Amino acid sequence: MTVTDGFLLVSIVLILAYAIYLEWLVPRRRGKTLLRVNLLRKGRVDSLIFIALLGIVIYRHYTGRGEALTLYLLTFLLIAACYISFIRRPVLLFKPEGFYYGNLFIGYDRIRQLHLTEEGVLMIQLEQRKLPIHVQNISDLDQIKHILFKNQGDSN
Repeated sequence: MTVTDGFLLVSIVLILAYAIYLEWLVPRRRGKTLLRVNLLRKGRVDSLIFIALLGIVIYRHYTGRGEALTLYLLTFLLIAACYISFIRRPVLLFKPEGFYYGNLFIGYDRIRQLHLTEEGVLMIQLEQRKLPIHVQNISDLDQIKHILFKNQGDSN
């Protein structure tokens, strides 16, 4: 196994671990999920560029009669990139003590201010930064508002 194959194998293992963490472990952490909201995907162009470049590398490796192990690892990396970019949906998970945004847990007590923009983006002001929440369905904003106000009332 070459250094390149080792690097590809480590990358694939890390991508799989990250996918398993987001899909199976995060929803089970910190209690029951009160609400699951699908978010809009971002960075499609960047993903397409990465997938196209990976496709070119696979093609060049195949036509250059490279090692079969490297070709398999590159192909699996391409499949994993397609999964993360186009199949997996980013979600917002609301729990009893807070919510998961990406893979970060944010407690309700950290919220300082809520603002809804004209474009339908919910801006959550924390202590030192703002989180833009781009929901897929505008109707989910009512459910989010209900949970946030309910938990703000419970913490006071």
